[in-house]
Amino acid sequence: MATPHNEANKGEIAKTVIMSGDPLRIKAIAEKYLENPRLVNTVRNMYAYTGTYKGKEVTVMAHGMGIPSMGIYVYELFKEYDVERIIRLGSCGSFSDEYNVLDIVLVENSYTESNFAFELNEERINYVPSDKELNSKIEEVARVNNINLHKCNAVCSDVFEKYTKDLNNYLNRLPKEIDVKVSEMESFALFYLAYKFNRKASCILTVADSYTKEVNLSAEEREKSLDKMTILALESI
Repeated sequence: MATPHNEANKGEIAKTVIMSGDPLRIKAIAEKYLENPRLVNTVRNMYAYTGTYKGKEVTVMAHGMGIPSMGIYVYELFKEYDVERIIRLGSCGSFSDEYNVLDIVLVENSYTESNFAFELNEERINYVPSDKELNSKIEEVARVNNINLHKCNAVCSDVFEKYTKDLNNYLNRLPKEIDVKVSEMESFALFYLAYKFNRKASCILTVADSYTKEVNLSAEEREKSLDKMTILALESI
């Protein structure tokens, strides 16, 4: 059985999936960390590999950029492939002086201005949590491996913040009680669909840009930062 966006047969996708936006990152993760990785999807070059990590079957798969792209792949993974848990690895921008570039963040809740939930299910939902049990495992792995892990809420946007007409106006619109500290573009779709399908989802991010400190990561530095997040995700499963 395949879908319009995934040529894998049912059974070729593991119950646990680790996702990241860039297909080449996924290829690198599969080749570096998985035992006997098998390429199970190449549709639109959105690579998916299934293999084992320390004897545990896992699939690593790309999800592209933005809520719509993430939503398509996660919807199909949960509904058609019976995936039980997904961990997203990505990058984020920080709005807080507390965080430095290369800090690692575990997202507790995701807020969005997007109408994704309404378009899909006619629900006025704009704020969803990640899975506490899965997050707890990630936190324990971080402690064991001496990886400093921050926890906070994220805003999930439809537009790359640097391209907005007025970033300050955008930030001022965000509900103050939510206390958003970082921004990315996919977590809401992941958490919302996990909530609808009664599955588990978490999101681990590396701070790649700071809006309070004039520092940015190069593409090469972004790639290197993925290693710590990948270890967190794989050891947590």
